[in-house]
Amino acid sequence: QVQLVESGGGLVQAGGSLRLSCAASGGTFSRYSMGWFSQAPGKEREFVATIWWSGSSTSYADTLKGRFTISRDNAKNTVYLQMNSLKPEDTTVYYCAIGSGSSIRGYDYWGQGTQVTVSS
Repeated sequence: QVQLVESGGGLVQAGGSLRLSCAASGGTFSRYSMGWFSQAPGKEREFVATIWWSGSSTSYADTLKGRFTISRDNAKNTVYLQMNSLKPEDTTVYYCAIGSGSSIRGYDYWGQGTQVTVSS
């Protein structure tokens, strides 16, 4: 059974940075493409970024390009989301998932999420 556990969320001031981590277990991590999504209360889950199994290709939501960076360490079975120049509107729960593409339909396994709160 594949499990994903996110960490690294918290409270940060606007303009600050956070790095989220997603640790995978129970599967062959190096074979999985991975993604990050965000979901605010009452809203649909939205695509943030995705990375191929090899790490050789990444893709981002247009509104986040240049501020967020997805990366992975297959030796540690972990995918990361570096978030810079954070804004109050980035406040939401962030989820990692196994899959590819920008649609939630492309993902099979999800973590429990980690809360990010950006104060103004």
